[in-house]
Amino acid sequence: QVQLVESGGGLAQAGGSLRLSCAASGLTFSMYAMGWFRQPPGKGREVVAAINWSSSNTYYADSVKGRFTISRDNAKKTVYLQMNSLKPEDTAVYYCALDTRPYLNAVRTTMQEYGNWGQGTQVTVSS
Repeated sequence: QVQLVESGGGLAQAGGSLRLSCAASGLTFSMYAMGWFRQPPGKGREVVAAINWSSSNTYYADSVKGRFTISRDNAKKTVYLQMNSLKPEDTAVYYCALDTRPYLNAVRTTMQEYGNWGQGTQVTVSS
């Protein structure tokens, strides 16, 4: 049974940093691309960043480019999201997700392409 568990959320001040982690179990983690999505209060879920199985390809939403970095450690079965220069508009529940197809070199950015999701971790950025 695939399980994704996020951690590292919390309260940060504008301009501060947080590092989210997502630990996977129940699968061959290294085969799959991973994504980070977020859902701001009262809004829909949106892609933040994604990374392919080998870390050779990454994607960032325009709103986080230059501030957030996605990475993965296949040995630890963990994907990370380093968030710097946080803004109040980054406030959201952040979810990690597992792509449904193995060994894709491209990264995919729509929710329908991700089949397993974590429970989410709250990130709140105060001004």
